[in-house]
Amino acid sequence: MWENSIDRFALKEITENPIILDFSKCKYLGEIHSLLKEKFGFHDYYGENWDALWDLMQDVFSDDKEYTVELCEFNSLNIELRTECEKMLKIFDRVAQLNFKFSYKIVS
Repeated sequence: MWENSIDRFALKEITENPIILDFSKCKYLGEIHSLLKEKFGFHDYYGENWDALWDLMQDVFSDDKEYTVELCEFNSLNIELRTECEKMLKIFDRVAQLNFKFSYKIVS
């Protein structure tokens, strides 16, 4: 029982590199966070907010492996959602500035 509880808090291994974030089916902020949770291997208790994203990204991308994230269809998000997601881009910038081997680019 204790082991199952720990598993819910464990980060999952990222096997995809580059990590493709395809926003084409995202209409709501919750869908964005679900995509981030899946692709970045966040645990079941990911808080689905920008503070939680920042906290977990520091853990996920602090190893010696290089990661590239490609954002697809980001520019096709509706204006309100895209504006809200600029906070995500600022978090990505902060992670990259902390000398983690992390980079991202907006593909479309």
